[in-house]
Amino acid sequence: MKFDFVVLGATGMQGKIVSRDLLERGYSVLMCGRDKSRIVHLLKRYMKTRFEYVDLTDINNAIRVIKKSGARVAINCAEGNYDLNSLLACIKAKVHSIDLGSDIPMTKQQMALDKTLKKAKLTHITGCGSVPGIGNVMLNYADGKFDKIDTVEVGFAWDSNIKKFVVPFSMESILEEFTMYAPYMHNNKTMRIKPTDSIVRVYHKAIGRESQFNVGHHPETYTFYKFCRKKGVKNIEFYAGFPDHSMQVIQALVDLGFASNKKVNFKGIKIWPDEFLTELLKRLKYPKGYTETENLWILIKGKHKGKSKEILMECIVPPLKGWEDAGCNIDTGMPASIIAQMILKKIINKPGSYSPEFVIPPLPFFKELRKRQMKVFENGKVIN
Repeated sequence: MKFDFVVLGATGMQGKIVSRDLLERGYSVLMCGRDKSRIVHLLKRYMKTRFEYVDLTDINNAIRVIKKSGARVAINCAEGNYDLNSLLACIKAKVHSIDLGSDIPMTKQQMALDKTLKKAKLTHITGCGSVPGIGNVMLNYADGKFDKIDTVEVGFAWDSNIKKFVVPFSMESILEEFTMYAPYMHNNKTMRIKPTDSIVRVYHKAIGRESQFNVGHHPETYTFYKFCRKKGVKNIEFYAGFPDHSMQVIQALVDLGFASNKKVNFKGIKIWPDEFLTELLKRLKYPKGYTETENLWILIKGKHKGKSKEILMECIVPPLKGWEDAGCNIDTGMPASIIAQMILKKIINKPGSYSPEFVIPPLPFFKELRKRQMKVFENGKVIN
């Protein structure tokens, strides 16, 4: 069977969302990962899908599976530290590709393959989820309304109706956000700060007042600078906002050592604490009636025609009927599905290595978000 798309990391939270969104729109999808048991329900429910075992540490097998799929576009939903392996496999397999984003060093490695991708006439887009992803496209939309840009602030904030801890998204990424020194740009200088030293209480539409703080493990301070430097940007910061009940549990896990960068010896086997925690938390179920809401936002400050100007872009992600078990993670998986479809349909047809703000047309993208109940606001006014 020849497939429209191949999804790597399809057995994880985001991979399941991407695959289901594509399947419900009539596409065929080869779901690849390491734990078939986690997607048996999708394989039984949808006719146009199959499963293949892929571990991205084995690039040669990944190349073989991607080639065999016949797909023209690959979507990598595995953890960000596998993004480069995925891209290298996709180049060898001669398919277009996207991923959900990684940290700045790996993003730079992916960007360095721009000439290779152009020569192969292949498109790669990194950071195709929420932030990075939706936030980048909102920046692209607002950019044309400024002659000069001085400051860009971007982030997310979320809350749930039941104040009980569930895994918000990748646990490995969350632990890094809480512990890695966060880079930010201030007056054209790259600075770093400990996330917990930057906590402030802030109000966000549809969320209310909660704690937010600077985080690392996000590529926006790098890609936004590349995109906005022609307009003189001097300040760029990324913020994460968590409800109190979630922050307390995550901080406790950090304090207990689950974010440690040293392996633990367990019965003669050395394991990473965060990988063990990730597997353990896969058993955690959502409480009955549990829903989440998220606000993805970006604030741009600058000038237009000599006058000071500010634009606040927001994407509000409400609970989506039929997707309750995904929570607000739909705003990461679904954008990746949309962008992959745009590449397949040649709406995006620009070979090279990019982040979303450089190549994704905002209005068609926002239109697709609205079909999935995600509203995009410009200074409080819905624009999609």
